[in-house]
Amino acid sequence: MKLRIPFTKRPPLVSVVRLSGAIGMPGRGSLSDTALAPVFERAFSKGKPAAVALEINSPGGSPVQSSLIGARIRRLAEDKEIPVIAFVEDVAASGGYWLAASADEIWADASSVLGSIGVISAGFGAHVLLARQGVERRVYTAGQSKSMLDPFRPENPEDVERLKGLLNDIHSNFIDHVSQRRGDALSKDEDLFTGEVWLARRAQELGLIDGIGHLMPKLKERYGDKVRIRRYGIKRPLLSRFGARLAQDALGGIEERAEFARFGL
Repeated sequence: MKLRIPFTKRPPLVSVVRLSGAIGMPGRGSLSDTALAPVFERAFSKGKPAAVALEINSPGGSPVQSSLIGARIRRLAEDKEIPVIAFVEDVAASGGYWLAASADEIWADASSVLGSIGVISAGFGAHVLLARQGVERRVYTAGQSKSMLDPFRPENPEDVERLKGLLNDIHSNFIDHVSQRRGDALSKDEDLFTGEVWLARRAQELGLIDGIGHLMPKLKERYGDKVRIRRYGIKRPLLSRFGARLAQDALGGIEERAEFARFGL
């Protein structure tokens, strides 16, 4: 039992929220706005924190979930008047960088991978395989574009153009978010929004991050050696903790691994 001496001031508290993994992937351990909502509510409210720190290690994922999570971070930060500091580990790329840009400051390890400010859509085509096996694809729709980019039918150039239009619009939203959050710190480099990635020192030169720094040293530098931290994050499902994963979780794990592999991780 701890005895508290009246009128003594406790060291500052910083809430630390871990954002690790792909965003919006299948499976119950994926980062999503629904899963993170109660996590952020506690992090911004419990114990009157002096700041909220984000530990980010994400290769990206769903642009919508990235936007929803980022918007929630900003709403809570502004409502509670609490600064948000992001600390990048291996990677904050694509949607992962969207989350980092939602913070007021971004710090990273010298070997962290950052950027990939772009949008990607991938699929497959199996119509030749079906034809070889004598399988006939039958599709009936009401609406000219209802079967857009059906992987079991030959690719339609009009569908491709329509998809590119959607991707360009999402890319514009991403650029607007980064430009608004990073402001005048951003470089005028032509490759900034092409989907390119950089290590942290180059990312700092481009204005994508504020500097090289790790969580505890930086928090101690700012809030004192006795700074207290309280960690928050998504709890893994009970079955996953014991190694028994459902099929959907296994699929999500494969897709997440593939996302990290894009950056050599």
